[in-house]
Amino acid sequence: MEALVQWFSENLGRFVSPEVVIFIISMIPILELRGGLLAASLLKVSMTRAIPICIIGNIVPIPFILLFLTRIFSMLKKTRLFRPLVEKLENRAMKKSETIQKYEFLGLLLFVGVPLPGTGAWTGSLIATLLELDVKKASLAIFLGILMATVIMTVVSYGVVGNLVH
Repeated sequence: MEALVQWFSENLGRFVSPEVVIFIISMIPILELRGGLLAASLLKVSMTRAIPICIIGNIVPIPFILLFLTRIFSMLKKTRLFRPLVEKLENRAMKKSETIQKYEFLGLLLFVGVPLPGTGAWTGSLIATLLELDVKKASLAIFLGILMATVIMTVVSYGVVGNLVH
């Protein structure tokens, strides 16, 4: 992940401000808020400035995933070109869904909030959609998970990594 964050920071940073860089990184699947906060510490964006930018960037795609992904996947599955990709994404997400199925709200909150590889708001939203969880409850669990991940990643990025970099 660090290599991707570094690449985006260096390449986007030539064209836009550090704040725009961390906003974009926070919206990207896999990197999300974790990558945004890491990039912010590397780009020397203050923690108080970076946190709201990264949270908003991570939240922006979530309503679209929760509300429209089922329809988009359904349309894409009708094509020979995209069917394998959609099925792969669905299968990969469902392999990670056991905790969410079992504990629903708390499971989704922890899945999004504990910053481990393969977890986060994008995958949590995908799983919530595939499991047909209530959109309002899923949205709240994802938002609280994002806040939880923010606390953890702020400590890591500005504490551990921040001390190594500075």
